[in-house]
Formats: sequence, structure tokens, C-alpha cells
Amino acid sequence: MTTVVRLETFADLDERAGDDPHWVSVSATLSAVLDDGRRVTLLDDRGWSGTRRWETATAGEIESTTLTVVGPDEPVEGQTHEEVAAAHWAHLAAVLGEGGVAAGPDTLRALPHVVVLSDRLRARTA
Repeated sequence: MTTVVRLETFADLDERAGDDPHWVSVSATLSAVLDDGRRVTLLDDRGWSGTRRWETATAGEIESTTLTVVGPDEPVEGQTHEEVAAAHWAHLAAVLGEGGVAAGPDTLRALPHVVVLSDRLRARTA
């Protein structure tokens, strides 16, 4: 049986922001890494931007912010953090299930989660 060994978020320059040196813009793709080396994309619609100079952005800050934007999200009025987190992990488990991989929300939540910065992104950071 195939199992998930870690979560991995690949962060790259977001090309939609253009080449403005005052606008840091990062795209993020969250994947589950399986014990056989395959990856299953869980989220590919995440990212963030901010007004600052690229040369002041550090790899550590980008990694931290990237982990935040791939979720769980902040609750809206009437929701608790735990409710939003439970829905987030259940959604990711469902996406994995659609890909033929069984992993429960609690299992996913407990996995190590690493951020991998693209070479292009690393070249832009301080």
C-alpha cells in the first residue's frame, strides 16, 4: 500500500507580477510525497505578494509565509480555527483519495512539511 511520507510545497517566482523589483510575488504548489517517490498535487492555486524589495526578502521569510498560505486558512465569522483546519485537512485527504491514495486528515496534519524554493526564487532572495 502506498503511503504519504511528507508534504512538500514548491515555491517559485509568480510570473504574473512581472519583473518589478519592488513587488515580491510567489506562487506555491502543495504536494504529497509518496513512499514510492511519486507526488500528488493537493493545491496549485496558492501564492502571495507584497510590496518590498526582493533584495530584502530572505529565504526563511519566504518559507514561513509560504507555509501559511497553503493553509489552513483563517476562519471567517462564525467559524473556529479548529473547524477551518479540520475542513482543510479533510479536503486534502479527499484530493489524495481521488488520486487513489488513502490518508486520513489526522495523518496528513501530522506529517513533516517542507518548502522547496526554486533556483530562480533563491537567486532573488537576500
